Amino acid sequence: MIEDSDKLLGRLKDRRHGIGSSANFAMDSAGLESLQEALTRRARGEAYETRARGKPYTVYTLGAMQQVDAAYTQISIKTADRVQEQLRTRLSARGYALDFRHQGSVPLNVHIKGVSDIDLLTIEESVFLYDPNGLVGRSNGYVAARRSAVDVLADLRRDSETVLRDAYAAATIDTSGAKAIRISGGSLQREVDVVPSVWWNNIQYQRSGQAHDRGVAIFNKDDRSTIKNLPFLHIKMITDACNSTYGGVRKSIRLLKNVKADANENHESIKLSSYDIAGLMYHADRERLRAGVMTELAILAETQRHLEYLVNNPSYAKSLQTPDNSRCILDSTRKFSDLEDLSHEVTRLMEKVSAEQPELLYLIGTPAKRAALSKIQI
Repeated sequence: MIEDSDKLLGRLKDRRHGIGSSANFAMDSAGLESLQEALTRRARGEAYETRARGKPYTVYTLGAMQQVDAAYTQISIKTADRVQEQLRTRLSARGYALDFRHQGSVPLNVHIKGVSDIDLLTIEESVFLYDPNGLVGRSNGYVAARRSAVDVLADLRRDSETVLRDAYAAATIDTSGAKAIRISGGSLQREVDVVPSVWWNNIQYQRSGQAHDRGVAIFNKDDRSTIKNLPFLHIKMITDACNSTYGGVRKSIRLLKNVKADANENHESIKLSSYDIAGLMYHADRERLRAGVMTELAILAETQRHLEYLVNNPSYAKSLQTPDNSRCILDSTRKFSDLEDLSHEVTRLMEKVSAEQPELLYLIGTPAKRAALSKIQI
């Protein structure tokens, strides 16, 4: 439920500056210095806070769309780089040949927290999986590995846990996750999820040779299986869509992630993932999102329209594929229910924002308000 505007704005600011995060700064001298810097930045304010004075829900909407301060994002990346170099050095000494990549919200720039964790794909290159129906696979162009990928990944997972404990004795190393090792605390300013994996040369990659088409197979230690993903294709497809809308797609994704976070703070339970939200907005009307380059509230209007349309057309909504075409986005009953809840929250927000615009006071009905909102410059 959209609530008191002061609470919404307070949580938005805290989230953007990493204050109150469960992954907060370590309370050593460096951590206290970082916390003080965050508090100073929060007090200084950001540009969006001055764009609609006296209109708190409008300010919240504008702020929820903006990217996190690049200085915070850079800390996440540098923290992952530190962990990466420890893994590279210590695992190379054990005979591993590693490559590393980032995946998730941070490299896509749709994260909404100043203190954002980051996924570090730790890729062993001595083996890989491939689709035998691909161009190279059909021509027997790959040489069989001496060991199975699962065995190699099991060793990589075990040895990664060991070397991380050795490298970061003061940190918390959480090995309970099936797919990732989470490391936090100690000298680290961000949580890093280390994800053991190998390359997956799928049919499209064998045809194109393009890096974004190459997949990864992630190790699931619970059942010694692999899970195939296309993280780089997802990033490319969302990035291309965003570029074609002058940043509108990313802004709509960040807006929805903030609305979801605040709804959950208010005892709702919307569990759509960042990946699912990005996929849903990938299918929004790009011409309408493009209007946001001049009138940013047009992004709120199109986000509300798109979600409402999906809720009212469930067969169409359930047919939508992820940007990488790997599955349907709304692949469970629970996800469609979450979509309904998220749509309701966005509609309530749009009503609050509309009520703050004097030129919209006499308009009746959501379509009329939406159309007018799309033309307001702030």
